[in-house]
Amino acid sequence: MATPSNSAHGLLRSAASSILRWLSRRSAGSTSTPSTPGTVPGTVPGPRGGQAPRGGQGYPGDYRGPLTPRYSPNPDGRPDPGEIVWTWVPYEEDHSQGKDRPVLLVGTDGPWLLALQLTSKDHVGGAGQRSGRNWVDIGTGAWDRKGRPSEVRVDRVVRVAPDAVRREGAVLARDRFDDVARAVAGIHR
Repeated sequence: MATPSNSAHGLLRSAASSILRWLSRRSAGSTSTPSTPGTVPGTVPGPRGGQAPRGGQGYPGDYRGPLTPRYSPNPDGRPDPGEIVWTWVPYEEDHSQGKDRPVLLVGTDGPWLLALQLTSKDHVGGAGQRSGRNWVDIGTGAWDRKGRPSEVRVDRVVRVAPDAVRREGAVLARDRFDDVARAVAGIHR
């Protein structure tokens, strides 16, 4: 039996690769798959399973610099400062890995949203945890379906691509946002 020439083999490999890329893009943009309850219309699902964001949009690193949080929520399906949304957040020690979690949007940096991660773990009063000065209690809200009290980490500001936001969780009350803003002002000058 004859073997394909190098050029025919390369052509077959190229065609197969193109078909796989097309199928991957098609399945990623498919609207026939069920969406997560509360998904923001017009957004794409964020990565799952600790993977880096798709679409060739690499994470540029955490935001470092002065930050004056801005409160301008507008529950219109687009993410705005003052809202808690769900997205993929890279791990601090390895930006190629991460976790899907709620974040509080506090501003923008060019095309990026600036966000502070939330947790339901007690860092303010818990023994053996990080210092409470880097965490602010914000209570409970619609962002946590189990109704657990949450805290916001104020010493790390992550960048979030607007199209990586999966769903809006809630608008944070102005007085709680102001508590977070005061803590942020003491760190990010």
